[in-house]
Amino acid sequence: MKILVCISKTPDTTAKIAFTDNNTKFDANGVQWIINPYDEWYSLVRAIELKEADPSTVIHLVTVAAADADPIIRKALALGGDEAIRVNADSHDSFYIASQIAEVAKQGGYDLVFTGKETIDYNGSSIGGMVAELLDLPYISLATKFEISGNKATVTREIEGGEEVAEADLPLVVSCQKGMAEQRIPNMKGIMGARTKPLKVLEPVAVDTLTAVAGFELPPAKAGVKLVDPENVEELVRLLHEEAKAI
Repeated sequence: MKILVCISKTPDTTAKIAFTDNNTKFDANGVQWIINPYDEWYSLVRAIELKEADPSTVIHLVTVAAADADPIIRKALALGGDEAIRVNADSHDSFYIASQIAEVAKQGGYDLVFTGKETIDYNGSSIGGMVAELLDLPYISLATKFEISGNKATVTREIEGGEEVAEADLPLVVSCQKGMAEQRIPNMKGIMGARTKPLKVLEPVAVDTLTAVAGFELPPAKAGVKLVDPENVEELVRLLHEEAKAI
């Protein structure tokens, strides 16, 4: 079985967020980049678990990014990927990125494509569905469990008020979220081995972008806390009525 795991470079969750060029570009100065957690902790680790159960399984990684993404690709290889593919493009348009991934998937003949449910920077949740549509494959989103038997996959996903269990034949596209697997840390053997694993760089196919960033805006700063004397009930009631805002 061949698995394609989509990974993305995102800012560390502790990074200070700022923008430049009249709030149209993210300020990357001093930012620590990581593998998008949904891609790393759930998609990639579940693929590694499938490989551990069936050593004949091959795991390829794909990302659409510039050369500065190579360190996070190497980390993903250290965790357990066999080979990585970087499409040499820098775009935040979901359709453009999905089109590049779909082209790689077409050429590779994969049985399974894993994505994270979303990236923690843009929260778009759109790549998996677009890739599936471009490949004309079944798509199951928000998966929390994934099992495979022969050519059939059984996928559990969260729905309002419960869970849904779906079955589908391979090939298949699945987006993964919490519950799919547990986070792993690369060991020294994996880190050393990642240095020699193939990292192919492909030029992007010609695709029109459908969206562009008009601007970014930070959320308003949190207001200070007001302390009210517990004996002053009237003032507390007044504040709740006149100044408190629904969350």
